[in-house]
Amino acid sequence: MERPPLLVVDRLEEYLDASGIGTGPLHWQRIGGGQSNVTFRIKRRGADVVLRRGPRPPLPPSTHDMVREAHLQHLLAPLGVPVPKILAVCADLHVLGVPFYLMNFLDGDVVTDTIPTHLDALAQRRETSEAVADMLVRLHSVDIRQGGIAEIGRPDGYLQRQVKRFAGLWEQGATRELPQVAALAAWLEANRPEMQRASLIHGDYRVGNLMFRRSGPVRVQAVLDWEMATLGDPLADLGYLTATYAQAGSAGTFMELTGVTAQPGYLTWEELVQRYNQSFGLDLSALPWYQALALWKAAIFSEAIYARWMNGERDDGGQGLGAVLEQGVPRLLDAAEGFAARL
Repeated sequence: MERPPLLVVDRLEEYLDASGIGTGPLHWQRIGGGQSNVTFRIKRRGADVVLRRGPRPPLPPSTHDMVREAHLQHLLAPLGVPVPKILAVCADLHVLGVPFYLMNFLDGDVVTDTIPTHLDALAQRRETSEAVADMLVRLHSVDIRQGGIAEIGRPDGYLQRQVKRFAGLWEQGATRELPQVAALAAWLEANRPEMQRASLIHGDYRVGNLMFRRSGPVRVQAVLDWEMATLGDPLADLGYLTATYAQAGSAGTFMELTGVTAQPGYLTWEELVQRYNQSFGLDLSALPWYQALALWKAAIFSEAIYARWMNGERDDGGQGLGAVLEQGVPRLLDAAEGFAARL
């Protein structure tokens, strides 16, 4: 076998037995549409759980840290942030070859390229996008001054570190010449705004990382995918949300992963911003900088995926991912320049 399997069933069974999570044979199904970390629904007698692991090695340094992601959710749950319950964390590489964690399965809806029936009326579409803005307010209102949450990151210098880190990632892993990357890095550093407040930031906050209840009033049941969470500038989350939010007339990059929000009824990203800022009253004149940062970073980590595909280190599941990234990364950089031109 050229590549290691994502699941090693007999070893996983042994681990679940030792952890007291269900009994008997496993039934599994890959779920979610992530192109980076991988999730499986695992069922056996007395257990219905979700396993989340990183991709196959080799992995870039400081990425796909499942142990840290699980720890973050342990910290966030008592603070009122809706996250799945973490059941077990495994750092033993003997089991699956990479660290992973197990969380309880939540039966909810994630809105991506289709709209669940109970969220499809115009009123529910509006309420869905209002809930997206309101949940971001809730995350950015978490008290980060004490307890374990105060230790997950350093807000001071966050923006400067982001530009420096991602510029370095490009230099380490670039496989083709895209001069826009360096040009945007220089522009971002030269125009870097002052951080107005510090908060918990999710790092990948978008509609597709929210799970909604299957029935009743529109409500976010859980916020998913905490790999990139830290403490820093909350406008980085707002910039990412709005730069990747699909609406009529938007840039149309492959990062607009929830295309349905371009349909009637959903708030525009400008309306999302207005609703969000009712709670904080921030100066948003520099928001295009944060939007440019979001797409520049997305281009760099997408290029890393493209490089792994080119090197034969990952497949695309028959989805044509390599071809999408070949053209999509330059389009992301074009869109980032478009936001930069607005500042």
